[in-house]
Amino acid sequence: MERRDVIKLGAAVTAGGAVLGSASAAHAERSTAQATTTAQAIKAVWDAETAKAGGTWQGYVTLLNGTAAPVVAVNQNSASVQTAASMNKLGIALGVLDKIDRGELALDDRITLTPDIILTGSGFYFHQTAYGDEITVANVLVAMLLTSDNTSVRLCGLVCPPAEINETLAAKGFTDTRVIPNPANPNRMWLGDTTTIETNKLLTRLAKGELLSAKGTSFFLNILKGLSGYHDGFRRNMSSVERARVAMKYGADDATRNESGVVYSSAGAPALVYSFMAQFTNHWGNYGATHPAVQAHAAMGRKMFDIVNAAGTAATNAVELEVEQEALNGGLTQ
Repeated sequence: MERRDVIKLGAAVTAGGAVLGSASAAHAERSTAQATTTAQAIKAVWDAETAKAGGTWQGYVTLLNGTAAPVVAVNQNSASVQTAASMNKLGIALGVLDKIDRGELALDDRITLTPDIILTGSGFYFHQTAYGDEITVANVLVAMLLTSDNTSVRLCGLVCPPAEINETLAAKGFTDTRVIPNPANPNRMWLGDTTTIETNKLLTRLAKGELLSAKGTSFFLNILKGLSGYHDGFRRNMSSVERARVAMKYGADDATRNESGVVYSSAGAPALVYSFMAQFTNHWGNYGATHPAVQAHAAMGRKMFDIVNAAGTAATNAVELEVEQEALNGGLTQ
């Protein structure tokens, strides 16, 4: 089994292993003019890669610049309501963690994994074939956010029904991001719809600590940037250290290929938030890395990461996170 050591994301490591201070002039707040220039470079990448991929796209990409309002780099049909697919697992997790913040639920509360609740598709619970596990709410959230497990959506519905999730989303100011309750069972749901602008704003506000407690925020975002998660898209052409600087969620269903995330600076501050949605008339059965939209995600990820990394823009009011780093011994020795 692989083990990964945890270090503070704000720590830079030299070749000799020495830790440098997280504060540096390279990551100080940059001028609005420079942020605008950076945004234009990001927009050029978006235009080129989406045109190359084909299909119909919606996108909202923002640069975070100190305490100032985000600078919009991409705004293409961002209010268009589309099939969210698994990207709405972000909204479900928000509903569950908000309930935990209110003291009405706890991460160590237990749920029974029964055969009748199992869904196939993405995830791993359905591979077990034998059930009866008593699993924690924390376990369910990790499964849903890290491996996009479909069964975990039903498990979340047992502790936070879809009507309650939608109430939480509405209370936090989201008008188009909704799960669809199953009228035959008040604890079950379909993943529903969202927009790129709302998903972007959800992740931006989450990274700034505006939606949940600091503990809930850290739990949420650290799962999204876990190194055992999805790598076919935005994070494909990156090292493991670079991947650990991107907290992301992917969603795919029939014609739809979506991805949204937060790119962190080397100092540990959120620097860029992206939300991509695309629909294709073909390639429906291809859920792999060769899908044109996913190839575009990968190309944009590498280029946008490098652009924002060089610019050094980042928010100065955000929850401090940790990062996984590959252990030199692969975790096989103790």
